Amino acid sequence: MGEWIVSSQRSKYSPEFREAAVREVIDNSRTIDDVARSLDVVEQTLGSWVKAYRELHSGEEPEVGVSERARIKELERENRELKLENEFLGKSVAFFAKKHR
Repeated sequence: MGEWIVSSQRSKYSPEFREAAVREVIDNSRTIDDVARSLDVVEQTLGSWVKAYRELHSGEEPEVGVSERARIKELERENRELKLENEFLGKSVAFFAKKHR
């Protein structure tokens, strides 16, 4: 578990519950308000958990998996092809515009 979870003798939420709630906000791009409501947690409490987590993990980037890396390479290849096609079409338009004057 992360050290970002502040422990308290009187806390009614386990570290696992806190981490799952924070992950719901961060990993699934849900709002703090939405997650707090669905888990019956005070919005400010969840907000402080998220803030503590982000402060502890600031500057870290998630690891990119093999399938994501392959997808990025495919998108980069497609992007290069589209740029070349766009350049070609631009030159073609200029050529035909010049020819029909």
